[in-house]
Amino acid sequence: MKNISILGSTGSIGVNTINIIRMFPEEFKVKVLTAKNNIKLLADQIIEFAPELAVVYEEKNADMLVKLLPAGLKTEIIFGKKGYKKAASYSGSDIVISSMVGAAGLVPTIAAIKAGKNVALANKETLVMAGEIITKPNFAKRIKIFPIDSEHSAIFQSLAGHKKEELTKIILTASGGPFRKLPRKKFNSITPDEALNHPTWSMGKKISIDSATLMNKGLEIIEAKWLFGINEDKIEVLIHPQSIIHSMVEFIDGSVIAQLGNPDMKTAISYALSYPKRLPIKQTRMDLAKIGSLSFETPNFDKFLCLRLAYEALKEGGLMPTVLNAANEIAVEAFLNKKTDFLSIPKIIEKTMLKYNNKSLNGNIEQILEADVFSREIASSFIGVI
Repeated sequence: MKNISILGSTGSIGVNTINIIRMFPEEFKVKVLTAKNNIKLLADQIIEFAPELAVVYEEKNADMLVKLLPAGLKTEIIFGKKGYKKAASYSGSDIVISSMVGAAGLVPTIAAIKAGKNVALANKETLVMAGEIITKPNFAKRIKIFPIDSEHSAIFQSLAGHKKEELTKIILTASGGPFRKLPRKKFNSITPDEALNHPTWSMGKKISIDSATLMNKGLEIIEAKWLFGINEDKIEVLIHPQSIIHSMVEFIDGSVIAQLGNPDMKTAISYALSYPKRLPIKQTRMDLAKIGSLSFETPNFDKFLCLRLAYEALKEGGLMPTVLNAANEIAVEAFLNKKTDFLSIPKIIEKTMLKYNNKSLNGNIEQILEADVFSREIASSFIGVI
């Protein structure tokens, strides 16, 4: 039996992880749950699974949580950044599901790695910001990182049994989001509700906006470099509206191997949890005859500027991916709060990147966190101005 810690148990990845654990109670035991604001759902999860530890962000939410739990429940309730670090490094857990949203997931995920925990990674920002450090052999020598993103899980599965030297290209697929066919001249009228209406995937708000701008794919490009040790010129993006092929790899003999499946995160999550075996999860079986055809397009970098900016940040290296990520989080939040428009998201990111004096990574996580804070300040100064 594997003991599981779920960082972000009330988000879409966390909820899907919980659903898989319910199917296989003999395989998994929940030891730790964390959330930020969804206290009612977290309370329900605690009552169902009786973890040893639960963590929330604010003290007032911890107090609220205690009041929602029945007397006699032995779950320890704590809060704050130190609480998240304790959750990530909890001695009773075997694997940590890192599904906190945004840069907030970086420090807890690093705490898990330093504690020698295997990590099932859904938090893109961990590798976007600190991939150069985390993937060094002397940093993560004792642990395995299993990707939960459907695209990186597809690559992970397609590479199984092959040597890295045989790989010539990684092909990340993208649905194209809700505005694939919308002319760019109409982007200035896009509302948050329209951007949140993804055609194939059900995700949280921030990730849905990132998918609409294609920044989600940009972050995945950076993540893929560090997960699979491949340069950016060998990472290609293809628009695939049906979201059936989750990604592909090309080898030196011209062969291309792909992983296919219905657009459902439970497949990638279950594989990360059970690796190297597979679980008989209750999934709708794919009917290729009914699907009929699969189509592909090259992405329009002029239309979706965030994708170009991600490639530029990765090529420049140093702290620039951190700057890109921080500016994007600020711009997306502003858009969701109707403080800026859709077209301003890439503009805010680009201006922040241009204004930041990039530095090389020195191996210190504090350097990354400082760059993150400073970049947010720069990006915030552009809200409502451009």
